[in-house]
Amino acid sequence: MSKRDYYEVLGVSKSASADEIKKAYRKMALKYHPDKNPGDKAAEESFKEAAEAYEVLSDANKKANYDQYGHAGMGGAGGFGGGGGFGGGMNMEDIFSQFGDIFGGHFGGGGGAQRQQVRGTNLRVRIKLNLEEMVNGTQKTIKVKKLKLAPGATSKTCRTCNGTGMQVKVMNTMFGQMQTQTHCATCQGFGKVADKIPAGANAQGLIKVEEEVTINIPAGAREGIQLSVRGKGNDAPFGGNPGDLLVVVEEEVDPKIKREGDNLHQELYISFAEAALGTQKEIPTVGGKVKIKVDAGTQSGKILRLSGKGLPSIDSYGKGDMFVHINVWTPQHLSPEQKEFFEKQLKNGEMVAEPSGKEKTFFDKVRDLFN
Repeated sequence: MSKRDYYEVLGVSKSASADEIKKAYRKMALKYHPDKNPGDKAAEESFKEAAEAYEVLSDANKKANYDQYGHAGMGGAGGFGGGGGFGGGMNMEDIFSQFGDIFGGHFGGGGGAQRQQVRGTNLRVRIKLNLEEMVNGTQKTIKVKKLKLAPGATSKTCRTCNGTGMQVKVMNTMFGQMQTQTHCATCQGFGKVADKIPAGANAQGLIKVEEEVTINIPAGAREGIQLSVRGKGNDAPFGGNPGDLLVVVEEEVDPKIKREGDNLHQELYISFAEAALGTQKEIPTVGGKVKIKVDAGTQSGKILRLSGKGLPSIDSYGKGDMFVHINVWTPQHLSPEQKEFFEKQLKNGEMVAEPSGKEKTFFDKVRDLFN
């Protein structure tokens, strides 16, 4: 079953402001909240679907990726690594811990004076892909250095804030008393402080480890696209939800094939004899080598178009094309026999440039590429 468009899920347009997106999510979340629909599995799935949509559209970077690449650019149904959106990898507790403040005091999952659960920080890595991997998709296993909760590390409720992570300060001003709420200075807003810290761990009970992570790259990935692998970032101090691993794709430079959007370009050099008599050539493509026919009388600068031999479009079912630019190689060193042959042709008035008037100019060829 294909995923619904996130804007459609929340009932907003692509031009909706952050405040409009938040209001739309709150409306959907309250409508399908488990406390209001006990035992209703359909309502629960709608609740998760709305949370997944809000998780993406409320984040400027994720929203930009989604607007450009659709679901393929996110960590949900595209199956990037151990990823998955709320609907696939996170439970109700995850949703309430991240967006509990949205519900206010309406339901048991609301924020109120309750401390919002701490979340670990995200990690960012870069992965280089060649053109073939970008076309067909691939799977990469990488090693990531991350912070993990040390075995044996324990915590206890902060006595200063009683576990809320917040402190209320009252200030006397010329207008009377003013009350402000800030993060607890003792626990830094975590609501917990360390109880037992194993050797080698930091003050929050975390140690640095190296972990292997497998990442599934979708077909049609592009330079700069960011994939999100759920829960593979740093652990949260004193428990809570781990952060995500953000994977930025970089394109390896191919020595022969150049990319332009979904289209690919390469140059093919042929001899003067091959251009005059015609020939067959084997050229590399991202799907393997293919044979192409070069007609007799082919002029230097001619462009052959191989339909569908480019990159798959990341947001549609189509594919780009491969353009082969023909260059006729003029020999720089001739044998005495070759030199005598060409001199004879010139003397007899043969093999001279005689344009028919039908030859395409450079600008004609450029225009043809976009038609």
